[in-house]
Amino acid sequence: MAKNNKKQISRREFIGSAAALASIALVPSRLYGCKPAIDGSRFGGVQIGVITYSYRSMPSTAEDILGYLQESGLTSVELMGGPIEEFAGIPQIDVPRYPRGTELTDEQATELRDARERQALAQREWRTSVGMDKFRELRQMYNDAGVNIDIAKLGRPEWSDEEIDYAFNVARVLGARGITFEISMDAARRMAPFADRHNLYAIMHNHGQPAQPGFSFEDHLAFGRNLMLNFDVGHYYGYTGRHPNDVIEKLHDRIASLHLKDKTGPQNDPANANVMWGEGGTPLDDILFLLKDRGWPIVCDIELEYPVPENSNAVREVTRCVEYCKEILV
Repeated sequence: MAKNNKKQISRREFIGSAAALASIALVPSRLYGCKPAIDGSRFGGVQIGVITYSYRSMPSTAEDILGYLQESGLTSVELMGGPIEEFAGIPQIDVPRYPRGTELTDEQATELRDARERQALAQREWRTSVGMDKFRELRQMYNDAGVNIDIAKLGRPEWSDEEIDYAFNVARVLGARGITFEISMDAARRMAPFADRHNLYAIMHNHGQPAQPGFSFEDHLAFGRNLMLNFDVGHYYGYTGRHPNDVIEKLHDRIASLHLKDKTGPQNDPANANVMWGEGGTPLDDILFLLKDRGWPIVCDIELEYPVPENSNAVREVTRCVEYCKEILV
């Protein structure tokens, strides 16, 4: 395992290295005609990007997100399906929303089920008939701004064959390497033939599965040559307490991307908690230094999951995470 000669950055150093960001007034989000804030987000040969789930607390149209990426100086993105399909005009059915934990009446439960079925049908029909022009427009808008749509988080194993084909077709038009979904043996078996047919990656993301007895990444990858991993190093450490570099060194040629976050370990109190970078135990410095040292083409996507401070917002916190990575790699 490669060792980082730099110490892990503490929370104080993390905030201090990004202190200048606090004085930057955040500008309107629709900035896709503007030059990126910094010249690219590849540091020490390691590509830093972000998954757009990080901006879930803010307005998240495709145009909004592009503005956020530019504010943070990011040139690579794992773009989630919501903004992709909304930009292209997917139909939206009014589905009732209830607070978490609400005990529904029989009438409310029936209304909710019927609305979800209507939405699923309308969206399935749209996906299997829509043209690709709006997706080409989306790619052009991002590429003109210097941003590469690296991965599309679009499509699920439970979709129909036609919808899964649609997801891969959209990924190709966007210029993405493939699509992502949650790892399972059933998902690997289901998605592998589609990935081979489209010659794109079907990329599997982990949460706590590696902590389950008998779990093996290799068993999942064995279903197809175009199955890859979106290895979430934070979840891996948070659930197992093990060093992610052991997996990265062993399976680096089957890892398309990492999700970067900091978490406490399973023996901590609180256990497996999302924390500000530098406060947890995820060895982010070791991970980034390993990729820099070996030159493996694994994209590292920031996933902002710690609570956003009251005096900040998701864009500013993602920018701090970019600076954290840059401090280690440059």
